[in-house]
Amino acid sequence: MPEYAVLDKDTIKSKIMPYLSIAKRGYASKFDLIEVVNAILYKLKSGCQWRLLPIGHLFSGEGPSWNAVFHHYRKWCKKEEWQKIYSRILNRDKSKLDLSISHIDGSHTPVYRGGKKSEYQGRKKRCTTNALFCSDNQGIPLAMSEPQSGNHADLYEIEERIDEIVCQLLDAEIAVDGLFCDLDAGFDGKELRNALISHGIIPNVCPNPRNGGESKEDWLYDEEMYKERWKIERTNAWMDGFKAVLNRFDTTVSSWKGWNFLAFIVIFLKKFHKSN
Repeated sequence: MPEYAVLDKDTIKSKIMPYLSIAKRGYASKFDLIEVVNAILYKLKSGCQWRLLPIGHLFSGEGPSWNAVFHHYRKWCKKEEWQKIYSRILNRDKSKLDLSISHIDGSHTPVYRGGKKSEYQGRKKRCTTNALFCSDNQGIPLAMSEPQSGNHADLYEIEERIDEIVCQLLDAEIAVDGLFCDLDAGFDGKELRNALISHGIIPNVCPNPRNGGESKEDWLYDEEMYKERWKIERTNAWMDGFKAVLNRFDTTVSSWKGWNFLAFIVIFLKKFHKSN
């Protein structure tokens, strides 16, 4: 096995490889695809440049060029395979989730090389990409919305963003009807509440004092339930441990989403499928 491994070989082989597309019939890769995935996970964790991948430490024999590893990553991103793999993992092990409460939060990520869905964000004083993330009550990430340019607030096109998150949950056969969802005051708005309610999700949104005209009694707000929201903040801290998602250097949205879903996969497998 290579000197450096984010996930052990058996976990990659049993939990990831069965769902990744391989080469066309009649062509076999010269390199162990398990080690190619391990090299991709190394980049996820370290955030290093592709050309600086320590190939000699990541492959047990003669390794491919960094271009070949990049080629495999891009191929799998274009087919949204990391997202599909995570959906299968959640579907298979959803009994391990704590769905007593779910949480949604927005996250702005600094962008350093431009690309689609990146614009200047005044509060951050730099270009950012914004996305919404959903977790269970353990902080296990469940889904993310399509990334948006950083000049948009969390409530921008919120109905579409909620639809995207709900679609991912349903793909994993996670029931949403009757699910409670905690959100902070930045999400206090009728459109958000109506979007969640339309799917049978019960919003628990911290009231925003700047939103006049509505009584607190108009909507559910359970302070004790809201105290659990720190768990998605911890999820953000877990995600920051993956340097490839701490800052965005990818110019394509598919690559950026790929890193996030890979981080979801690693968080889940490390928590529930620890190697002996």
